[in-house]
Amino acid sequence: PDSCNGTCLLLHEQFLQERIKVNGKAGNLGGGVVSIERSKSKIAVNSEVPFSKRYLKYLTKKYLKKNNLRDWLRVVANTKESYELRYFQINQDEEEEEDED
Repeated sequence: PDSCNGTCLLLHEQFLQERIKVNGKAGNLGGGVVSIERSKSKIAVNSEVPFSKRYLKYLTKKYLKKNNLRDWLRVVANTKESYELRYFQINQDEEEEEDED
């Protein structure tokens, strides 16, 4: 999210670098086959080999769970080629529950 500071992005980038597997090996990014770039509020993963978007979502969910952020943030596909982190809208859920009663 926009309110996520640079430390959060840096930790997520490091987590991805350690966990992304290329040819069955984690942490080496295939000798430049997969690259991770971080900008102000985004992390881009570029790959020269087929790379599953679902795998990136899986790793992001693991990162959120490891850092106890899973209760506040969720991973949402905003375009065909990207994901973004969004806060759960708790107020909206509570209003829907009240409408059902």
